[in-house]
Amino acid sequence: MRRSIPAAWARDLARGARFAVGTGREGWARTLLTAVGVGLGVMLLLGAASVPHLMDSHQARREARLIDANTEKGTRPGPRTLLYTDRDTVFRGDGVHGVLLRPDGPAPVHPPGVRTLPRPGEMVVSPALKELLAAPDGALLRERLGRTVVGTIAAPGLVGPGELTYYAGDDTLTASARTPRISHFGGELPTSPMGPRLTVIVIEACVVLLMPVAVFLATAVRFGGERRDRRMAALRLMGADSRMTRRMAAGEALCGALCGLVLGAGLFLLARRFSGRITVWDVNAFPSDLVPDPALTALIALAVPLCAVIVTLVALRGVTVEPLGVVRHHTPRRRRVWWRLPLPVLGAVMLLLTGRAGPAPAEARVDPYLLAGGALLVLLGITVLLPWLVEAVVARLRGGPVPWQLAVRRLQLNSGAAARAVSGITVAVAGAIALQMLLAAVQDDFTSVTGQDTSRAQLTVALPARGAVTHRKVLDEFRATEGVRGATAVLHSTVSRPGGRAFDSAAPLTVGDCRSLRELARLGPCKDGDVFLVRDSSGAVGDGALARTAQPGGKVLLHSEPDGPRAKGRPPLWTVPETARTVPSRSGPAGDVVFGIFATPSAVPVPDLAAPVAEAMLTLDPRVPDAAEYARNTAARLDPWADVRTLRNTERDHQFSTVRTGLLVASTVTLALIAASMLVTTLEQLRERRRLLAVLVAFGTRRADLCWSVLWQTAVPVALGLALAVVGGCGLGLTLLRLVGESSPDWSVIWPMAGAGAALVLLVTLLSLPPLWRLMRPDGLRTE
Repeated sequence: MRRSIPAAWARDLARGARFAVGTGREGWARTLLTAVGVGLGVMLLLGAASVPHLMDSHQARREARLIDANTEKGTRPGPRTLLYTDRDTVFRGDGVHGVLLRPDGPAPVHPPGVRTLPRPGEMVVSPALKELLAAPDGALLRERLGRTVVGTIAAPGLVGPGELTYYAGDDTLTASARTPRISHFGGELPTSPMGPRLTVIVIEACVVLLMPVAVFLATAVRFGGERRDRRMAALRLMGADSRMTRRMAAGEALCGALCGLVLGAGLFLLARRFSGRITVWDVNAFPSDLVPDPALTALIALAVPLCAVIVTLVALRGVTVEPLGVVRHHTPRRRRVWWRLPLPVLGAVMLLLTGRAGPAPAEARVDPYLLAGGALLVLLGITVLLPWLVEAVVARLRGGPVPWQLAVRRLQLNSGAAARAVSGITVAVAGAIALQMLLAAVQDDFTSVTGQDTSRAQLTVALPARGAVTHRKVLDEFRATEGVRGATAVLHSTVSRPGGRAFDSAAPLTVGDCRSLRELARLGPCKDGDVFLVRDSSGAVGDGALARTAQPGGKVLLHSEPDGPRAKGRPPLWTVPETARTVPSRSGPAGDVVFGIFATPSAVPVPDLAAPVAEAMLTLDPRVPDAAEYARNTAARLDPWADVRTLRNTERDHQFSTVRTGLLVASTVTLALIAASMLVTTLEQLRERRRLLAVLVAFGTRRADLCWSVLWQTAVPVALGLALAVVGGCGLGLTLLRLVGESSPDWSVIWPMAGAGAALVLLVTLLSLPPLWRLMRPDGLRTE
């Protein structure tokens, strides 16, 4: 008897599979819808299984082109060495990674992905940068780079296909700390362990993003349930017992799931092929990066068919199939809530038992298994509560216009299908609310105030200067630049006390007009020819060196190297005027505090300054969209080595930004899947009811009333599902906030998530109207 059980299972599963594909157009349509639904879920699961390989590939390519300055120290010129320096820029918010190269010998090493090194005035670029430079929108960047494109960087030298990167030849490079001599490419990126709060976010994100996929897979394998039950009744009439019919129903679902596996793999391979052309939140990947992990792939291949069989068998436990029809209990039992409520409660308890994930290392006690399990139980509890909530509410609805009555009666007869259709979006919205509450609460811990004041300037430009001529030219050029509303500029240099030691006798010297100097100090009255002694008002730097070096009436050397080569000749001395006034410093637009000697141009012999650096502070016109690009082009025209920086009031932690970007990408893909899956579910439900719709139209029911009834059938479960999602998501979010030690939730993040879910359902409903209109035609009465 024991040996016959596997054989009976195999025989009945095979019969069910034949029913799935051998019952004409009806069977194929049902199986195709199941396969499409399962295939969409499998495609996303395979994409999630490819994330580890994607991250490893990105890191490997970054490390392949990295320069390890420590290992390259002391490298001497040779046939394979070259000089290397970064020359990055920004174009319309996108970073452009640039590198300048100068070979020392005839056979220099090549960067990854570069076959031939560019000569001076030439550059090799990434395909994305080449496309941008060739487009009309790239004219400003083309002007800034100012080199001829002679080649393309291959995939091994790029992090992603959309990266903007170039390597350019430059024969003016000389060895220095900023321009090292290298003999090879490749290094190791520094890694730092992820903090406990980020760990909580990542684990919760995995659960929140994958739970809707699991819910939809369970829904997809139940497509065509009503017709399947009637077919099982016919088999009972032919002599099959209840166990055989259940096994055959499981075989039918298993066939659809297996077809979905194949279709999902095909959809994944198709999406993988075009992945290089798709960019989501500035993230893209080469097709070779999307390789699912073998162990996870095997798990998906086993779990999806097993899920189909288990879900079908569990669903049939509440159905009695008799030879003369399907009998579901003469008095349908109401869904019970007593076993549903403990699930989210137990999940919340598990989350609270995981420990505390505070900002301090001593509070880094997080159990990832309890964390994932607790969130899973909370979302699962929301899923199983939804059918009970829909049934309990629609049972109390009465009266209303004809479309409303048709919708309510349909929901009262079978609310389970409607609840399953919106369960995926309910779980997704609940999880998104909890995750957004968590992100909003902890983002301040990963955001630091830079001290920069973007109301006073938006860009700073630093470039080597050649005396007062450069200072005037910088001001004139930037003030004449399109989109620049205001510009100030100063020259930074150093002075030293004659006969003093370099380390304790040097003092900063800043030269500029009164308007520019007022951005860095509280001068009071000022005119050309004035000199000021600026004390550090922040207290971060002592004024001892300044007091010893710069005194009214004292003499100073206009360079910081008393024993340097310039000191061997006649030293350039300058006398600090007796009228020099002492004033406090002021934090500049870039957040730095500058102190020392401040002088207007006519008060100091600017040509004698030692290695002066010009710094310009620019205020941009917000009405000019490309104002920052025009300013960067002016800086590149003044000096190719100009350093342009964008000022920001706050700065976000790199790890947190990476995690946040990953969440945005994954959320976008998941929402797209949910929209597609809901459309498939809606079409399947309409197909199941097409004969009923055709009968109602034949008896004179207005098509507009039927359309509104279908809309109401969707709107009622959606409204209840979103209400449950808000309550459940807030509960999960508050529990997570307590876990990370936060007590001030941001309630404003709730409504965008709920609104996005409602908009998604509205979009799917509108897309289902054309098929609904077609199904209401009289030819829907035909049968086989």
